Amino acid sequence: MCAGLSVQLVAGEAIRILGVNGAGKSSLLKVIAGVMSPLKGEIHYLGHDVTHDRRPLQQDMLYLGHSLGIKNLLTVSEHIRHYCPSVLPETLQTVLTQLGLIDYADTQVKALSAGQKQRVALSRLWVENKVLWLLDEPFATLDVNAVALLELRIKQHVSAGGLVLFTTHQEVLSLNAREVSWLV
Repeated sequence: MCAGLSVQLVAGEAIRILGVNGAGKSSLLKVIAGVMSPLKGEIHYLGHDVTHDRRPLQQDMLYLGHSLGIKNLLTVSEHIRHYCPSVLPETLQTVLTQLGLIDYADTQVKALSAGQKQRVALSRLWVENKVLWLLDEPFATLDVNAVALLELRIKQHVSAGGLVLFTTHQEVLSLNAREVSWLV
């Protein structure tokens, strides 16, 4: 991948990874998340090398990759409860309403459009309590309103001391994200 890259995430910060298609942006997120093993180098989290044992990092991390990780045979509500069984009914209703999915709460995910499926996957950002978000192309397939909603959610997370590392080819004008260029 990129020789000599060193990036430090600081609480309350969003970082946008830039690069052409095929540059390895998604691979970088997969390595951090533990989906792929690094060819060389180290990953440190809270001062500890987690390169080979990411459990401490994974406890605080939410990774949403290109594969949305959605369960097509579950309904929208069941999907959210699958990832967050302790979600309160009123919280579930609020999230469904905010994401424009309230009318689809009892619809199987497989019947939704690509943008709706993306919002179902992104619902985890509202219900899971994780400090570090690794988001691979989170704005893909979203309409203008959903992009604005996701930008607002990222801002809220960062304002509360969260960390967000994301890739995107879309212009994200309202996010004050530090940009890191990623080249093979």
